[in-house]
Amino acid sequence: MRLPDSWSRARFTLAITLVTAAAWLIVWVLQREEGTAIWGGFIPARIAFGGDEGLGLVPVWLTPLTATLIHAGPIHLAFNLVILVFCGRPVEAVLGPLSLGILYLLGAYAAAGAHYFAGPESAAPMVGASGAISAVLGAYAMLFGRNKVKVKSPRLALWLNALWLLAAWIGLNLIIGIIVAGGGFPLTGQGMQVAVAAHIGGFAVGILLANPLLLFRYRRA
Repeated sequence: MRLPDSWSRARFTLAITLVTAAAWLIVWVLQREEGTAIWGGFIPARIAFGGDEGLGLVPVWLTPLTATLIHAGPIHLAFNLVILVFCGRPVEAVLGPLSLGILYLLGAYAAAGAHYFAGPESAAPMVGASGAISAVLGAYAMLFGRNKVKVKSPRLALWLNALWLLAAWIGLNLIIGIIVAGGGFPLTGQGMQVAVAAHIGGFAVGILLANPLLLFRYRRA
């Protein structure tokens, strides 16, 4: 598929980008980064152990979504939003805003689910939109991937290229995590910890749903 040149069909992408940036800016101005991460971040231990009633936290079943609005700093935020805008625009142009919204939503929950199963007893909040963005990236890989790997099967080549893109995405997040760690994320004192399982979970949703959502859009047309 060809990348679209217009932004006119990327309204959901632009909207979620602005909302995410505004949410971080409000928290930063109020200097509530640590408290907000606990309040709205996804904490696996809340599911495993419960017992947090009356603490004024976001209901645990909503935290996969609220976590996408919370970031560990401006570098973390900027990196995520650049990737969202770059991949979200062409994916939305092909799938439409409804399907992209579904993809983003399911990506956020798949990322949280994968993160939970990777460490159900963890009390550290998972924050950031990278899990949901991973779903957009996975769809981008399937819709716009180039068969650069020299194998006989075009479909296998597409999947191999998608896996390379996933590896690059996780690697870049690890680098950003190291950079952010230099400033020390106040919640842990150890900087931003990259949730690799969450990236894989979100990405899997993207590669699996890209074509079904494409068919869904054009069957509705």
